[in-house]
Amino acid sequence: MIQQEGPGWRLARDPQRSPYGVLIGGESWAVELTDNEAGALASLIADLVGHHAALCGQLMDEEQITLELERTPWWGCLEGDRLAWSLQLILKPVDLGRRGVEVSWPAPAAEAAAAAMRTFWDIPNDQLN
Repeated sequence: MIQQEGPGWRLARDPQRSPYGVLIGGESWAVELTDNEAGALASLIADLVGHHAALCGQLMDEEQITLELERTPWWGCLEGDRLAWSLQLILKPVDLGRRGVEVSWPAPAAEAAAAAMRTFWDIPNDQLN
């Protein structure tokens, strides 16, 4: 199992807790995800952060930006300016009988959680035990 956390965010991954082996959390919330949901979330966040980084040079100091991206099963929104931003994320169930989740991280917890997610998935499951 691996765990990472900081002010306002936390991540944990334990393949022994199938099917919900990943936990993401914020200041006053936490939710368990499947590996597929978590992998799709990490990819979505990486793309949002990448788009933000590509646009930063075009933004004035006080200019606000909102970036939205939808990739099944997630919808994500990065909102802020060139220096700080927040994340809002919604897990939309593909099947009617599945759960849905809505979570958010404010700045600077969003930046820290996104940075941790970039490396979080590089460790293979067999090295977590």
